[in-house]
Amino acid sequence: MTAQPDASATITIRRANPEDAHDVRTLLLELATHENSADAVQASLEDWRRMLAERSVVVILAVAAGEPLGYVSGTRQLNLWQGRNIFAMDDLYVRPHVRDRGIGGMLMAALAEQVRPDQSLITWGVNQDNHAGKRFYGRLGATLRTKVVAAWRPDAYTRYLQDRA
Repeated sequence: MTAQPDASATITIRRANPEDAHDVRTLLLELATHENSADAVQASLEDWRRMLAERSVVVILAVAAGEPLGYVSGTRQLNLWQGRNIFAMDDLYVRPHVRDRGIGGMLMAALAEQVRPDQSLITWGVNQDNHAGKRFYGRLGATLRTKVVAAWRPDAYTRYLQDRA
């Protein structure tokens, strides 16, 4: 069990580096467990060390009294419609015991500071039933629109290719 930081502890917001791989993976597993998708997490600790060394991967941590409180993550990637890089946000997660302290807003502000020099569009998905998340993103000024996300797993497209042969 992680000790709870004192409510007056200073929160530091900083970009994660390869030495933070364990904390980032732990937070990601907490989020995935909350979303009932922990079995989808395949990236190892070594994978995280490697990814955190890449310029295109951005993970920003919130930390207080040595405890990671949350993170925002994503990747810079070429968008063919834009003709330049956008920032595809993957996750925003704040541990339940420290929510409602403004940490999510701090993380999103730090992310905006990271991508502002390039004037990159930031995109992300939010579950349809995540009403609190949608309210939060609306307060940030984000545009919310409904879209179905499709995923084609290797076993499914392999089967499709075999059926076509």
